[in-house]
Amino acid sequence: MLCVILCWPSVSLSQERPKGPMSETEMREARKKAAHRRRRVIMNNDGNDCRNPKPDEPKTPENFLSKRTSPLLGSHVDAIFYCTGVFNSYTQKSDETELRGHGDQFAVDWAWELGKQGRDALAIMVDFGHQNGIEVFWSMRMNDTHDSADGALLCQWKKDHPGCLMGKKGDKFAAGGGRWSAVNYGLPEVRDKVFRILQDVCARYDVDGIEMDFFRHPVYFKPQMLGEPVTQEHCDQMSDLLRRVRKMTEEVAAKRGRPLLIAARTPDSVGYCRGIGLDIERWLKDDLIDLWVLTCYFQLNPWEESVKLGHKYGVRVYPSLSESRIKDAAGKLRNSLESYRGRAMNVWNSGADGVYLFNQFNPRHPLWRELGDPPALQKLDKLYFVSPRGSNDAKRWLAGGDRFITLPRLSPENPLTLKPGEKRAVALPVGEDLRRGTPQTPLPELILKIQVTKLAVAEALSVTLNGTPLGARNLLGDCLQLSPSPELTARGSNLLELALKPGTQEALTLRDLYLTVRHKNPH
Repeated sequence: MLCVILCWPSVSLSQERPKGPMSETEMREARKKAAHRRRRVIMNNDGNDCRNPKPDEPKTPENFLSKRTSPLLGSHVDAIFYCTGVFNSYTQKSDETELRGHGDQFAVDWAWELGKQGRDALAIMVDFGHQNGIEVFWSMRMNDTHDSADGALLCQWKKDHPGCLMGKKGDKFAAGGGRWSAVNYGLPEVRDKVFRILQDVCARYDVDGIEMDFFRHPVYFKPQMLGEPVTQEHCDQMSDLLRRVRKMTEEVAAKRGRPLLIAARTPDSVGYCRGIGLDIERWLKDDLIDLWVLTCYFQLNPWEESVKLGHKYGVRVYPSLSESRIKDAAGKLRNSLESYRGRAMNVWNSGADGVYLFNQFNPRHPLWRELGDPPALQKLDKLYFVSPRGSNDAKRWLAGGDRFITLPRLSPENPLTLKPGEKRAVALPVGEDLRRGTPQTPLPELILKIQVTKLAVAEALSVTLNGTPLGARNLLGDCLQLSPSPELTARGSNLLELALKPGTQEALTLRDLYLTVRHKNPH
């Protein structure tokens, strides 16, 4: 699908700070305007800024910011979504939640010391953002269950309310990742607790918004854990919680005289979301969220589908480029800078409003200064994969969840078998037009690599790109390399058809397929 790259006008944070009380209509208009400000790149920071400090390193706000934040100045990062801990255990001091006192001891020590100096990590982050024109959202992981495997992370509230959890350690479940420590959103006391946590932050910190991260981890109702259907009643319970949160944020916004936005990170499928109790289309229709962040462990649909749905209701859409969990050399390639460039180009080509990065924390990495500028990105080398990240987790969290996958799957964890005389077709997304060259920007060199086992002769496997057979090829071990002309490619989906010559003795296993784009520097 060919999509237009949209560039939204930039709205400065100072323009979003009206003074004095505002009417309900004025506030809603101001919120819509704030939601539409430019966010080229959103950084999600998990709050472990101070891991592995140097001996006797001073625990000052400036040093804290130097770890992951202040070096971002001048980059494409327009918003930071800052997470301060796991369920009910955070680095900000509060009468509602617990001060984080376990887990990564280095981060804990810094949190306690900063609090003693007068400003905690969240306050420091908010102040830094506002001083430098960067939005800061507080990110709440709605059901973080790292404490299922690490008892040191289990907060006191969970210990005091075992009936609010999905189960107990050692219990076996059909789905839900087996996360026994997840809180059960089917219980009103859990929903009330979550509301109070969000209300506490909104009332005490001058954040630009809150992120309700429903992908860390995607389990909310007991039937899901048992492999049984989640009902519409469950979906309505979660939607009612969103309505309470929206009403609360509007009240806080009215008092402070400027908007308070709501972002939600969910799977990128309406059906999958409903399967875990998230009626995302209802949230969009009822104006319950302002920003929609897509996916984490797995991607189910082309980005274009979610972008179209979000924009239908005036909601900004930000695909998340989480790290690939595919292992070994294939995973290393997928997590390379060249791969992130290709994935970002596919995001921009979908019409999305920006790029969201998760589990990327080095503020000096080039991606912060590359991924938010599509014209400049087009001139850089890239890798395009059929399957840049895994998809097997879709059924791990939701029984039968892989039925919602519409993307082609081809990777070492999802290989394809090709029998003699058989043909297989896969779609390769390429988020740029590679067919246009000028003396200043020559056509790039393309290398199509197909990882295949038991291919003795290169000519035994025929490959066509968008209907045109590809000729010259080179077989190096288990890698078939071809050099397609850029004129054969299309911006968007590219159809690759692979056929094994009849009479070949053995079937082949296709393990991977990706396109390398190398730009030539003009003399």
